[in-house]
Amino acid sequence: MTAAVWSKVDEYIELKLVKQDRANSQALRANAEAGLRPIDVSPAQGKFLNLLVRMSGAKRVLEIGTLGAYSTIWMAKALPADGAVVTLEYDPHHAEVARQNIKRAGLSDRITVRVGAAAETLPLLAAENPEPFDLVFIDADKPSNTVYLDWAIKLGRPGTVIVLDNVVRDGQLVNAASSDPNVLGSRGAFDLIAANSRLSATALQTVGAKGYDGFAIAILD
Repeated sequence: MTAAVWSKVDEYIELKLVKQDRANSQALRANAEAGLRPIDVSPAQGKFLNLLVRMSGAKRVLEIGTLGAYSTIWMAKALPADGAVVTLEYDPHHAEVARQNIKRAGLSDRITVRVGAAAETLPLLAAENPEPFDLVFIDADKPSNTVYLDWAIKLGRPGTVIVLDNVVRDGQLVNAASSDPNVLGSRGAFDLIAANSRLSATALQTVGAKGYDGFAIAILD
C-alpha cells in the first residue's frame, strides 16, 4: 500500500460521502492563495468532526489551532442555531484569513476567533467564567499538547469530548528515543491522558491524503 492509494481512497470517500459545499472549498482555496501551509484536516476528517459535534449534541465548541478555519467551519455548520465556536489562533495573518473565510461562509455569528498564543489566551478565556465547552478540538503546536489538554479538562464538564489531532507522527509515537518535539508532545499527551482518571480515551491510526497519522479521542468523566 502506498500514499498514492491512500489518497485515491480519500478521494473516493469524499466523492461518495463527504460532498463538501462551496464554503469549505472556498476556504481551502483562500488558504492556499494566502500562503497558508496545506495542513488543514482532510475533507473526510472535517466531516468526521462535523459528525462528532452532531453525535455529541455539542452547543459550545473550543478549537485550539484555527489556521484558516477550514475545520472550524465544518464544526460550526453542525451546531444548532444557538451554538458557538471559540477558536484560538497564534498567527494574526492566519486569523485574518480565517475571519474572511468564516464571513464568506455566513458563520460570523457563531464563530469567535481569538488571536495570540493559546497558552496565554486560554487563561484569559477561563477568567471570563464561560459555560463549559461540550467539545474541544486540539490541533495546534504539538509540543504544547499537554498544556492544551490540561485546559480542555478545566474548561470542560462531565461528558465533554476532547479530540487531539496528529498524535501518531508517521509511527514515531512509539519511538521512546525520539528527540523530535512533536513526537515528545504526542507522547506527553498520552502520558497525561493515561494518568488522568477523569479521562476515558482511545486513539486511532489514520492513513489518507494527509499521510500516516492518527488522533486521540477522550471523554471527560
